[in-house]
Amino acid sequence: MKKNKKRIIFTLMMALGIMMFCTVSAYAAPSGTDLPQLGDKSSTPQDYVSSIKILIFLTIISLMPSIVIMMTSFTRIIVVLSFLKSAMGIQQAVPNQMLTGLALFLTLFIMVPVYNEINTNGIQPYLQNTITQEQAIEEASKPLKAFMLKQTREKDLELFVDISGTDKENLTKENVSFTTLIPAFAISELKTAFQIGFLIYLPFVVIDMVIASVLMAMGMMMLPPTMVSLPFKLILFVMVDGWYLLVKSLVQSFM
Repeated sequence: MKKNKKRIIFTLMMALGIMMFCTVSAYAAPSGTDLPQLGDKSSTPQDYVSSIKILIFLTIISLMPSIVIMMTSFTRIIVVLSFLKSAMGIQQAVPNQMLTGLALFLTLFIMVPVYNEINTNGIQPYLQNTITQEQAIEEASKPLKAFMLKQTREKDLELFVDISGTDKENLTKENVSFTTLIPAFAISELKTAFQIGFLIYLPFVVIDMVIASVLMAMGMMMLPPTMVSLPFKLILFVMVDGWYLLVKSLVQSFM
């Protein structure tokens, strides 16, 4: 054992000695590489404009989830689909990811005319340097404001106008602020979605009541009514072509 320990110690000492006498050459970065500098005099105004455009694009991308949820038709669609899922009692049959994907693509379909108008009046002229950044933001916000105002109830909008203390006499559709319009639009969308959800719930509740009454009359107390009513709900939904009617109603409610 002592011999083995001596051999290990001797080997380690030899390795350390070799490492100490070995030299490693470090190579510097090539001197010909030009790195961008903030104070570079050779930079042109177009370079700064391009950097600002990239910054604006990245900012919009980071805020995109909030914009999609709070400023488009996504809220109404996803809430109605959630009501349908709960009313039918199919929590495990239809994944939430599928309903979210359907809501996203329906939102894209509904918002395409608004996006085309934003792109035509705001984005493309700004990229072509025909309008300023302030003008581009103003022109791009007009179609979105028009869409949101069309779906917002006057009562909800007046609520936030009164709370914010905005002058009603000088308030128009063009100068209403997004901080006032967005929450009013959100609660209006939730109210509309709840109204549609109530109408969706009614036929399925009737089926549950009929099935529960029949089972109680037959003395089958231990059998869950939802287990028996689920096939009847599915048959009713398929026979009336429920997905077609639901999606058609949702899309037409924004037209």
